Amino acid sequence: MKKLIKGLREFKSSYFSANEELFEQLSHGQKPRVLFITCSDSRIDPNLITQAGLGELFVIRNAGNIIPPFGATNGGEGATIEYAIQALDIQQIIVCGHSHCGAMKGLMKLDSLRVEMPLVHDWLKYAEATRRLVKDNYSHYEGEELLEVIIAENVLTQIENLRTYPVIHSKLHQGQLSIYAWIYQIETGEILAYDPEKHAYVLPQNQLLPSEIDETLVSSPLASNVEIHFTKTQQRAFQSSQESPISTHEWFPMTVLSPEQMERIYRGSTRK
Repeated sequence: MKKLIKGLREFKSSYFSANEELFEQLSHGQKPRVLFITCSDSRIDPNLITQAGLGELFVIRNAGNIIPPFGATNGGEGATIEYAIQALDIQQIIVCGHSHCGAMKGLMKLDSLRVEMPLVHDWLKYAEATRRLVKDNYSHYEGEELLEVIIAENVLTQIENLRTYPVIHSKLHQGQLSIYAWIYQIETGEILAYDPEKHAYVLPQNQLLPSEIDETLVSSPLASNVEIHFTKTQQRAFQSSQESPISTHEWFPMTVLSPEQMERIYRGSTRK
């Protein structure tokens, strides 16, 4: 607490003093451009990793970056989504999972949480579609390999849950809303974005239009020639797919796995 109080003093005397005009503007209202949905994990800071300024992100945070389907609960997620889209006219949503997610580790052993953490157990049931999909299609993987799959699939599951909200469904139908799936790698500082056309997690700049691309975005030393396919059927089950041409800046930095292991996992279960 002493450290936090010291930080309050430093904030007021330095940052606030240097940005008084900004805070004056913010006192009259907010106009965030993006609804950012992510985990409560203390290692994740949406404004820090995106370098967004104050007032630019409208944030929902909870264990496992979970969005219960419409009507499933009276929690704050639904109200926040409705307010973001209707009142603030936000037209972009990012659902961001992250590596080493404790909530997803809990989802892997859900039954064991029933007694010691019943509230966590009940909350994670809103990710049941993720658990069942992975259980049915990746039963031959375990440990860190399985966790990577669950983290990646859960982001897509939560986007499906988002689509059940009337306000989201309507805006998507009108072409007035875009939703993005991201995964933040804590150990590398990298963000991967899901590309539904390529069935791959790619660097986010790959999804920009040519007119939107800044040269600094394509000259990063982190670029790679590895593309990992991540396919799903309409029922969101994994299946193998034909390889897309390898393109630069498409990869999945799972440092604990070999490229062969990564491809096998994210192409789906092909074993009989």
